[in-house]
Amino acid sequence: MKIDQAALWSERYAEAGTEYLFGTAPNKFLATQLRRLQPGWTALAVADGEGRNSVFLAEAGLNVTAVEISPVGLHKAQRLAVSRHVAVNFVLADVLQWRASLQFDVVVAIFVQFVGPEGRAVLFERIRSAVKPGGLLLMQGYTPKQLEYATGGPSGVENLYTTELLEKEFSDWEMLELREYEDDLAEGAGHKGHSALIDLVAKKRR
Repeated sequence: MKIDQAALWSERYAEAGTEYLFGTAPNKFLATQLRRLQPGWTALAVADGEGRNSVFLAEAGLNVTAVEISPVGLHKAQRLAVSRHVAVNFVLADVLQWRASLQFDVVVAIFVQFVGPEGRAVLFERIRSAVKPGGLLLMQGYTPKQLEYATGGPSGVENLYTTELLEKEFSDWEMLELREYEDDLAEGAGHKGHSALIDLVAKKRR
């Protein structure tokens, strides 16, 4: 049975009330990558939830578009942007259906592990096509070992990432960083505790 992702995530974000499920600070990995980015760049935040990452990028001077399927999440993201005095182009859409009308200098995909292999093929195709030649992809996800920790992320191993998977999916890109490791996350109630992570920084060849 197909999961209604809009309803699922809207319920999760609504249950958090005025709090933010994953906090309002940027993802830890994304914050470390700020050195690679330049003010004035165009950025796309994929499945951005309540806006913590898109707002962070806007605060850094990037021109940001954020796509999110949940109206509740998007509303909270808009509220966060207003409170931080930044502008973000928020788009209410299913990233598996939405296709960017332009290409971006950087695409950010943080924990976009809500689909299995079939959906992931579509998602990754959308992501690849959204990055302009010479542009960057910043991606973080959980590895299968995360199932042992249960501190966030999906419950199905088929949704998780491995080095081999990402090397294959982005084999024609320049790999600037690809690593599996463990760390303690404190990103709201949604990602909290010891976690098995994988980071990808890749540059689309011209």
